[in-house]
Amino acid sequence: SAVVFPKKIATEQQSLMLVKRLLAVAVSCITYLRGIFPESAYGTRYMDDVCVKILREDKNCPGSAQLVKWMLGCYDALQKKYLRQIVLAVYNQQDDPQTVTECYHFKFKYTHNGPLLDFGSKDKKSDSTITCADTKKASILLIRKIYILMQNLSPLPNDVCLTMKLLYYDEVTPPDYQPPGFKEAKYGGMMFNEEPMYLNVGEVPTPFHMLKLKITTEKQRMENVDKSILKQGETAEPLQVCGVSRDDPEEESQDMDEDPVLDNEVEDKNHVNISEAQ
Repeated sequence: SAVVFPKKIATEQQSLMLVKRLLAVAVSCITYLRGIFPESAYGTRYMDDVCVKILREDKNCPGSAQLVKWMLGCYDALQKKYLRQIVLAVYNQQDDPQTVTECYHFKFKYTHNGPLLDFGSKDKKSDSTITCADTKKASILLIRKIYILMQNLSPLPNDVCLTMKLLYYDEVTPPDYQPPGFKEAKYGGMMFNEEPMYLNVGEVPTPFHMLKLKITTEKQRMENVDKSILKQGETAEPLQVCGVSRDDPEEESQDMDEDPVLDNEVEDKNHVNISEAQ
Protein backbone atom coordinates (compact mmCIF):
# COMPACT_ATOMS: atom_id res chain seq x y z
CA SER A 1 0.00 0.00 0.00
CA ALA A 2 2.96 2.34 0.42
CA VAL A 3 4.87 3.71 -2.54
CA VAL A 4 8.34 2.65 -1.45
CA PHE A 5 11.37 4.34 -2.93
CA PRO A 6 13.98 1.82 -4.01
CA LYS A 7 17.23 1.97 -2.03
CA LYS A 8 18.98 2.69 -5.28
CA ILE A 9 17.85 3.04 -8.88
CA ALA A 10 20.30 0.68 -10.56
CA THR A 11 18.28 -0.42 -13.57
CA GLU A 12 16.11 1.20 -16.19
CA GLN A 13 13.24 -1.05 -15.04
CA GLN A 14 13.40 0.35 -11.47
CA SER A 15 13.46 3.86 -12.86
CA LEU A 16 10.50 3.17 -15.16
CA MET A 17 8.48 1.74 -12.25
CA LEU A 18 9.18 4.84 -10.15
CA VAL A 19 8.24 7.22 -12.99
CA LYS A 20 4.97 5.29 -13.59
CA ARG A 21 4.10 5.44 -9.88
CA LEU A 22 4.95 9.11 -9.67
CA LEU A 23 2.78 9.85 -12.71
CA ALA A 24 -0.11 7.89 -11.14
CA VAL A 25 0.29 9.80 -7.85
CA ALA A 26 0.48 13.19 -9.60
CA VAL A 27 -2.58 12.62 -11.84
CA SER A 28 -4.53 11.20 -8.88
CA CYS A 29 -3.63 14.18 -6.64
CA ILE A 30 -4.57 16.69 -9.32
CA THR A 31 -7.98 15.14 -10.07
CA TYR A 32 -8.69 14.61 -6.35
CA LEU A 33 -7.78 18.12 -5.23
CA ARG A 34 -9.58 19.73 -8.20
CA GLY A 35 -12.74 17.81 -7.25
CA ILE A 36 -13.09 16.05 -10.60
CA PHE A 37 -14.13 12.62 -9.25
CA PRO A 38 -15.98 11.60 -6.05
CA GLU A 39 -14.18 10.33 -2.94
CA SER A 40 -15.17 6.73 -3.77
CA ALA A 41 -12.94 6.82 -6.87
CA TYR A 42 -9.78 7.00 -4.72
CA GLY A 43 -7.88 4.79 -2.32
CA THR A 44 -5.42 6.10 0.30
CA ARG A 45 -1.70 5.35 0.00
CA TYR A 46 1.46 6.65 1.58
CA MET A 47 4.41 7.97 -0.34
CA ASP A 48 7.07 7.92 2.30
CA ASP A 49 5.45 10.09 5.00
CA VAL A 50 3.06 11.84 2.60
CA CYS A 51 -0.53 10.58 2.48
CA VAL A 52 -1.78 10.52 -1.12
CA LYS A 53 -5.05 9.62 -2.81
CA ILE A 54 -4.71 7.18 -5.72
CA LEU A 55 -7.29 6.73 -8.50
CA ARG A 56 -8.87 3.33 -8.83
CA GLU A 57 -11.41 1.77 -11.17
CA ASP A 58 -14.66 2.49 -9.34
CA LYS A 59 -17.63 0.84 -11.05
CA ASN A 60 -19.87 3.70 -9.84
CA CYS A 61 -17.61 6.27 -11.48
CA PRO A 62 -17.05 5.48 -15.18
CA GLY A 63 -14.91 8.63 -15.55
CA SER A 64 -12.25 7.46 -13.10
CA ALA A 65 -12.18 3.99 -14.71
CA GLN A 66 -11.67 5.70 -18.08
CA LEU A 67 -8.76 7.78 -16.77
CA VAL A 68 -7.14 4.65 -15.30
CA LYS A 69 -7.32 3.11 -18.81
CA TRP A 70 -5.71 6.22 -20.31
CA MET A 71 -2.91 5.95 -17.77
CA LEU A 72 -2.24 2.37 -18.92
CA GLY A 73 -1.97 3.71 -22.48
CA CYS A 74 0.55 6.30 -21.24
CA TYR A 75 2.55 3.52 -19.57
CA ASP A 76 2.67 1.64 -22.87
CA ALA A 77 4.17 4.65 -24.69
CA LEU A 78 6.52 5.36 -21.77
CA GLN A 79 7.80 1.79 -21.73
CA LYS A 80 8.54 1.94 -25.44
CA LYS A 81 10.36 5.29 -24.96
CA TYR A 82 8.03 6.98 -27.46
CA LEU A 83 6.29 9.32 -25.03
CA ARG A 84 7.51 12.92 -25.02
CA GLN A 85 4.64 14.70 -23.30
CA ILE A 86 1.22 14.09 -21.73
CA VAL A 87 -1.24 16.97 -21.68
CA LEU A 88 -4.18 16.42 -19.33
CA ALA A 89 -6.66 19.21 -20.03
CA VAL A 90 -9.93 20.30 -18.41
CA TYR A 91 -12.65 21.84 -20.57
CA ASN A 92 -16.26 22.77 -19.83
CA GLN A 93 -18.03 22.94 -23.19
CA GLN A 94 -18.74 19.32 -24.04
CA ASP A 95 -18.76 19.96 -27.79
CA ASP A 96 -15.53 21.99 -27.75
CA PRO A 97 -12.63 20.02 -26.23
CA GLN A 98 -10.09 22.32 -27.94
CA THR A 99 -10.99 25.29 -25.71
CA VAL A 100 -9.61 24.44 -22.30
CA THR A 101 -9.75 26.08 -18.88
CA GLU A 102 -6.78 24.33 -17.24
CA CYS A 103 -4.11 21.87 -18.29
CA TYR A 104 -1.24 19.84 -16.90
CA HIS A 105 1.84 19.02 -18.94
CA PHE A 106 4.03 16.05 -18.03
CA LYS A 107 7.25 15.95 -20.02
CA PHE A 108 9.55 12.97 -20.29
CA LYS A 109 13.20 12.67 -21.16
CA TYR A 110 15.10 9.41 -21.52
CA THR A 111 18.76 9.61 -20.60
CA HIS A 112 21.36 6.77 -21.18
CA ASN A 113 19.37 5.32 -24.14
CA GLY A 114 16.89 6.73 -26.61
CA PRO A 115 16.17 10.36 -27.35
CA LEU A 116 17.55 13.26 -25.35
CA LEU A 117 15.82 16.53 -24.65
CA ASP A 118 17.57 19.40 -22.92
CA PHE A 119 15.20 21.33 -20.69
CA GLY A 120 17.70 24.18 -20.48
CA SER A 121 18.08 24.14 -16.71
CA LYS A 122 21.31 25.94 -15.85
CA ASP A 123 22.16 24.27 -12.57
CA LYS A 124 21.24 20.67 -13.35
CA LYS A 125 23.61 18.01 -12.10
CA SER A 126 24.94 15.61 -14.68
CA ASP A 127 23.14 12.28 -15.01
CA SER A 128 25.93 10.35 -13.35
CA THR A 129 25.58 12.19 -10.04
CA ILE A 130 21.84 11.70 -9.51
CA THR A 131 21.41 9.70 -6.32
CA CYS A 132 18.31 7.92 -5.11
CA ALA A 133 18.12 10.44 -2.27
CA ASP A 134 17.90 13.27 -4.85
CA THR A 135 15.13 11.42 -6.69
CA LYS A 136 13.21 10.74 -3.49
CA LYS A 137 13.52 14.36 -2.34
CA ALA A 138 12.44 15.70 -5.74
CA SER A 139 9.46 13.29 -5.87
CA ILE A 140 8.17 14.27 -2.42
CA LEU A 141 8.70 17.96 -3.21
CA LEU A 142 6.77 17.64 -6.47
CA ILE A 143 3.78 16.02 -4.72
CA ARG A 144 3.82 18.60 -1.91
CA LYS A 145 3.92 21.42 -4.44
CA ILE A 146 0.94 19.93 -6.29
CA TYR A 147 -0.99 19.75 -3.00
CA ILE A 148 -0.22 23.36 -2.07
CA LEU A 149 -0.97 24.73 -5.55
CA MET A 150 -4.20 22.78 -6.03
CA GLN A 151 -5.48 23.97 -2.64
CA ASN A 152 -4.71 27.58 -3.52
CA LEU A 153 -6.27 27.67 -6.98
CA SER A 154 -9.87 28.81 -7.09
CA PRO A 155 -12.35 26.01 -8.01
CA LEU A 156 -13.02 24.74 -11.50
CA PRO A 157 -16.47 25.25 -13.07
CA ASN A 158 -19.04 22.60 -12.09
CA ASP A 159 -19.45 20.40 -15.16
CA VAL A 160 -16.00 19.74 -16.48
CA CYS A 161 -14.71 17.15 -18.93
CA LEU A 162 -11.19 15.76 -19.33
CA THR A 163 -9.18 15.21 -22.46
CA MET A 164 -5.68 13.78 -22.72
CA LYS A 165 -3.22 14.28 -25.54
CA LEU A 166 0.03 12.38 -25.98
CA LEU A 167 2.96 13.76 -27.95
CA TYR A 168 5.82 11.58 -29.10
CA TYR A 169 9.46 11.61 -30.07
CA ASP A 170 8.55 11.27 -33.74
CA GLU A 171 12.00 10.15 -34.83
CA VAL A 172 11.59 6.84 -32.94
CA THR A 173 7.80 6.39 -32.87
CA PRO A 174 6.13 4.40 -35.69
CA PRO A 175 3.80 6.77 -37.60
CA ASP A 176 0.76 4.53 -37.02
CA TYR A 177 1.42 3.92 -33.29
CA GLN A 178 -1.56 4.49 -30.99
CA PRO A 179 -1.46 3.27 -27.38
CA PRO A 180 -4.51 1.40 -26.00
CA GLY A 181 -7.42 3.80 -25.39
CA PHE A 182 -6.15 6.53 -27.74
CA LYS A 183 -6.76 7.53 -31.34
CA GLU A 184 -5.03 9.89 -33.72
CA ALA A 185 -5.74 13.52 -32.77
CA LYS A 186 -7.81 15.39 -35.35
CA TYR A 187 -6.57 18.75 -34.11
CA GLY A 188 -3.22 19.21 -32.42
CA GLY A 189 -3.94 22.59 -30.84
CA MET A 190 -5.73 23.83 -27.74
CA MET A 191 -6.62 27.35 -26.71
CA PHE A 192 -7.80 29.27 -23.68
CA ASN A 193 -10.84 31.55 -23.62
CA GLU A 194 -9.39 33.64 -20.81
CA GLU A 195 -5.84 34.87 -20.29
CA PRO A 196 -3.76 31.86 -19.22
CA MET A 197 -1.00 31.71 -16.65
CA TYR A 198 1.88 29.30 -16.70
CA LEU A 199 3.61 27.57 -13.76
CA ASN A 200 6.67 25.35 -13.57
CA VAL A 201 5.85 22.96 -10.75
CA GLY A 202 9.00 20.88 -10.68
CA GLU A 203 10.99 18.03 -12.10
CA VAL A 204 12.21 14.64 -10.90
CA PRO A 205 15.43 13.21 -12.33
CA THR A 206 16.55 9.59 -12.15
CA PRO A 207 19.63 8.17 -13.88
CA PHE A 208 17.36 6.89 -16.69
CA HIS A 209 14.38 9.25 -16.90
CA MET A 210 13.39 12.83 -16.25
CA LEU A 211 9.81 13.82 -15.47
CA LYS A 212 8.79 17.48 -15.49
CA LEU A 213 5.40 19.01 -14.62
CA LYS A 214 3.95 22.33 -15.73
CA ILE A 215 0.47 23.74 -15.14
CA THR A 216 -1.42 26.28 -17.23
CA THR A 217 -4.60 27.76 -15.79
CA GLU A 218 -6.70 30.87 -16.24
CA LYS A 219 -5.05 33.87 -14.63
CA GLN A 220 -8.10 34.74 -12.52
CA ARG A 221 -7.85 31.33 -10.81
CA MET A 222 -4.38 32.25 -9.58
CA GLU A 223 -5.41 35.31 -7.59
CA ASN A 224 -5.30 33.58 -4.20
CA VAL A 225 -2.06 31.68 -4.75
CA ASP A 226 0.54 32.65 -2.21
CA LYS A 227 3.47 33.87 -4.32
CA SER A 228 5.97 32.55 -1.76
CA ILE A 229 5.23 28.96 -2.83
CA LEU A 230 6.38 29.78 -6.34
CA LYS A 231 9.90 30.85 -5.42
CA GLN A 232 13.24 29.34 -6.46
CA GLY A 233 12.82 29.93 -10.15
CA GLU A 234 9.34 28.44 -10.24
CA THR A 235 7.76 31.85 -10.72
CA ALA A 236 4.38 32.34 -12.28
CA GLU A 237 4.62 34.02 -15.64
CA PRO A 238 1.70 35.44 -17.60
CA LEU A 239 1.38 33.45 -20.78
CA GLN A 240 0.10 35.37 -23.75
CA VAL A 241 1.96 33.05 -26.09
CA CYS A 242 0.13 29.84 -25.32
CA GLY A 243 -3.49 30.90 -25.54
CA VAL A 244 -5.31 32.74 -28.26
CA SER A 245 -8.47 34.47 -27.17
CA ARG A 246 -11.53 33.56 -29.21
CA ASP A 247 -12.36 37.27 -29.40
CA ASP A 248 -9.23 37.99 -31.41
CA PRO A 249 -8.45 35.05 -33.66
CA GLU A 250 -5.95 37.15 -35.62
CA GLU A 251 -3.70 37.57 -32.58
CA GLU A 252 -0.32 36.00 -33.17
CA SER A 253 0.39 32.77 -31.36
CA GLN A 254 3.75 31.15 -30.64
CA ASP A 255 4.84 27.81 -29.27
CA MET A 256 5.33 27.76 -25.52
CA ASP A 257 8.68 26.15 -24.81
CA GLU A 258 8.11 23.05 -26.94
CA ASP A 259 4.40 22.91 -26.14
CA PRO A 260 2.84 22.69 -29.59
CA VAL A 261 -0.42 21.47 -28.07
CA LEU A 262 -1.10 24.99 -26.80
CA ASP A 263 -0.51 26.61 -30.13
CA ASN A 264 -3.51 27.70 -32.17
CA GLU A 265 -2.17 25.89 -35.21
CA VAL A 266 -4.34 22.96 -36.28
CA GLU A 267 -1.28 20.91 -37.12
CA ASP A 268 2.16 21.21 -35.68
CA LYS A 269 4.54 20.28 -38.45
CA ASN A 270 7.37 19.16 -36.18
CA HIS A 271 5.23 16.77 -34.18
CA VAL A 272 2.93 15.03 -36.59
CA ASN A 273 1.96 12.18 -34.33
CA ILE A 274 -0.41 13.25 -31.54
CA SER A 275 -2.88 10.89 -29.84
CA GLU A 276 -5.97 11.95 -27.92
CA ALA A 277 -8.68 10.52 -25.70
CA GLN A 278 -11.80 12.26 -24.34
